Amino acid sequence: MKIKRFFMGFFRKKTYIGVDLNKSLLARCLTTLDLTALGIGATLGAGVYVVAGKVAKESAGPSVVVSFLIAAIASIFAGLCYAEFGARVPRTGSAYIYSYVSVGELMAFIIGWNLILEYVIGTASVARAWSSNFDEIIGGHIKDFFNSTMPMNLIGLAPYPDLFAFLITVVLTSILCIGVKESSRFNNIFTVLNVSVILYVIICGFWNVDIKNWKIPPKTMSNGTIIYNPHIGSGYFFPFGISGMLSGAGTCFYAFVGFDSIATTGEEVINPQKAIPFAIIFCLSLCFVAYASISTIITLMCPFYIINEDAPLPFIFDKAGWYVSKYIVGIGALFGLSTSLLGALFPLPRIIYAMSSDGLLFAFLSKINKRFKTPLVATAAAGLLAATMSALFDLKSLVDMMSIGTLLAYTLVAFSILLLRGSVDSINVDSDSENEQKSEIIQSGISFREYRRNILKRRSVRPSMITGFISKFNSYCLIVSIFILDLLLVQDTLIKTPALLFFIILFIIWIIFLCITLFIQPENQKKISFKVPGVPWLPAISILINLYLMLKLPVDTWYRFGIWMAVGFLIYFFYGLSHSKEGKKNSSSNTQLLFDNSKVGYTLSH
Repeated sequence: MKIKRFFMGFFRKKTYIGVDLNKSLLARCLTTLDLTALGIGATLGAGVYVVAGKVAKESAGPSVVVSFLIAAIASIFAGLCYAEFGARVPRTGSAYIYSYVSVGELMAFIIGWNLILEYVIGTASVARAWSSNFDEIIGGHIKDFFNSTMPMNLIGLAPYPDLFAFLITVVLTSILCIGVKESSRFNNIFTVLNVSVILYVIICGFWNVDIKNWKIPPKTMSNGTIIYNPHIGSGYFFPFGISGMLSGAGTCFYAFVGFDSIATTGEEVINPQKAIPFAIIFCLSLCFVAYASISTIITLMCPFYIINEDAPLPFIFDKAGWYVSKYIVGIGALFGLSTSLLGALFPLPRIIYAMSSDGLLFAFLSKINKRFKTPLVATAAAGLLAATMSALFDLKSLVDMMSIGTLLAYTLVAFSILLLRGSVDSINVDSDSENEQKSEIIQSGISFREYRRNILKRRSVRPSMITGFISKFNSYCLIVSIFILDLLLVQDTLIKTPALLFFIILFIIWIIFLCITLFIQPENQKKISFKVPGVPWLPAISILINLYLMLKLPVDTWYRFGIWMAVGFLIYFFYGLSHSKEGKKNSSSNTQLLFDNSKVGYTLSH
């Protein structure tokens, strides 16, 4: 019995009563505009100032525009799934809460633990990038000073301690501790400045475009001799072929990471059911327009193969002779990285707060400061951890770990949509109707499960116990099948063999069949302000893309990921499993039900 309870704890789900969804200890002060600015600030940073030039030079050439389009479509698929959950569960915690209410506690912990990793590394890396960009503007004096006075010659650490990056993170953490509205104002101001600089780049850049840079041939003539340029590939719009463009799309996908920070603010938004879906979709759409425009400007102003991949925008304006614009863009990069830094740090304490509030992390992290109405301890702890990493560690080898946490979260959110659509129960249960149900159960002397079965028989538009089981079983089959298909697709050199091609086609047909079976099942009819269109097709495509990109990550990244998860499992099994509030709630509910049952003379079916 104890062993059964131990394993059942992995699958217990978080439940919300309707009146609890809008009740929060956090201050509800964020508007739709604040949310949109937060998402844009978190997303529209490194993608503009680094990723666009890097992908254009190394992977896609002028077709980087198409790479961003594909990445945007994949991100919007994930964003739509986030938007539905934001409407269903307007609570702090993002994908952690979403998976908790639909998949189970263990999966929720895994997601939450990886989100912590994502945001910690994201904050530290952006802080380091901010420091480096500022140092370039002032002539590299910070780097020279610390290299000469405080060098570090240890493997895995940075060449020198970046105390400036540490200070930046501490200052921003202090702003977040004071209050969410104050940090939102800071973010809004810098987001406006960042977008203004991007508009400046687009407007000025169109004065210097040359369509010939999209038609560069792979060879040139000089004194009657044909000269091949090895950096151009096959030339023209797709110099590295379709495969290069798709490879670039994988890199561009990470430029859209950050919009999920919107979903972590559910308890601090004035009207979360409508504000969260709108902010996510508008944020991703605007970011794609910005990325596509900047990519077009970069590749039309100069040949893609000579772009400075570390600072492409200042480089192209310097080459064009617009020297003042070079410094304007350099300062704009600081604005963009500032909002990215806030966007990476802002969700981190809220994930920690949500997990500790549920008992899965240590309780002291869930305390809300009475004066500032913020999770002060969680914010300070998260900021100090990120600041220390930004000062001491060389983060190049850790950046890929952000991708695993993000893509795994996207995958589980899409999977959760499939589970919820065909489920009998809804996340949001109205408290009055629930009390009526309990009263009727006590009076009738039948089990709650039998009562619910009878109700479902009278409401044919809703899923039944049988259709709910079919939907759940097929959803699990679908995600496993997609994973196997991605394992086959990721082996580029083996796909050409007839046997593997046969299995690929077979799995595609099987996946389509599973999607059809899910499509014909009755849906949960809970009314919410936003639902993902095209279920199950859209979530299935999202899962396919996310798992494929995860499997493309280096093996070393998976080793480091394994170490991080080992630490997380130690915390969960030795603390979270026994301190889980859902576990205590279920235990007390079962005791109360058994006590009630002894009064009316019936047995609760389990």
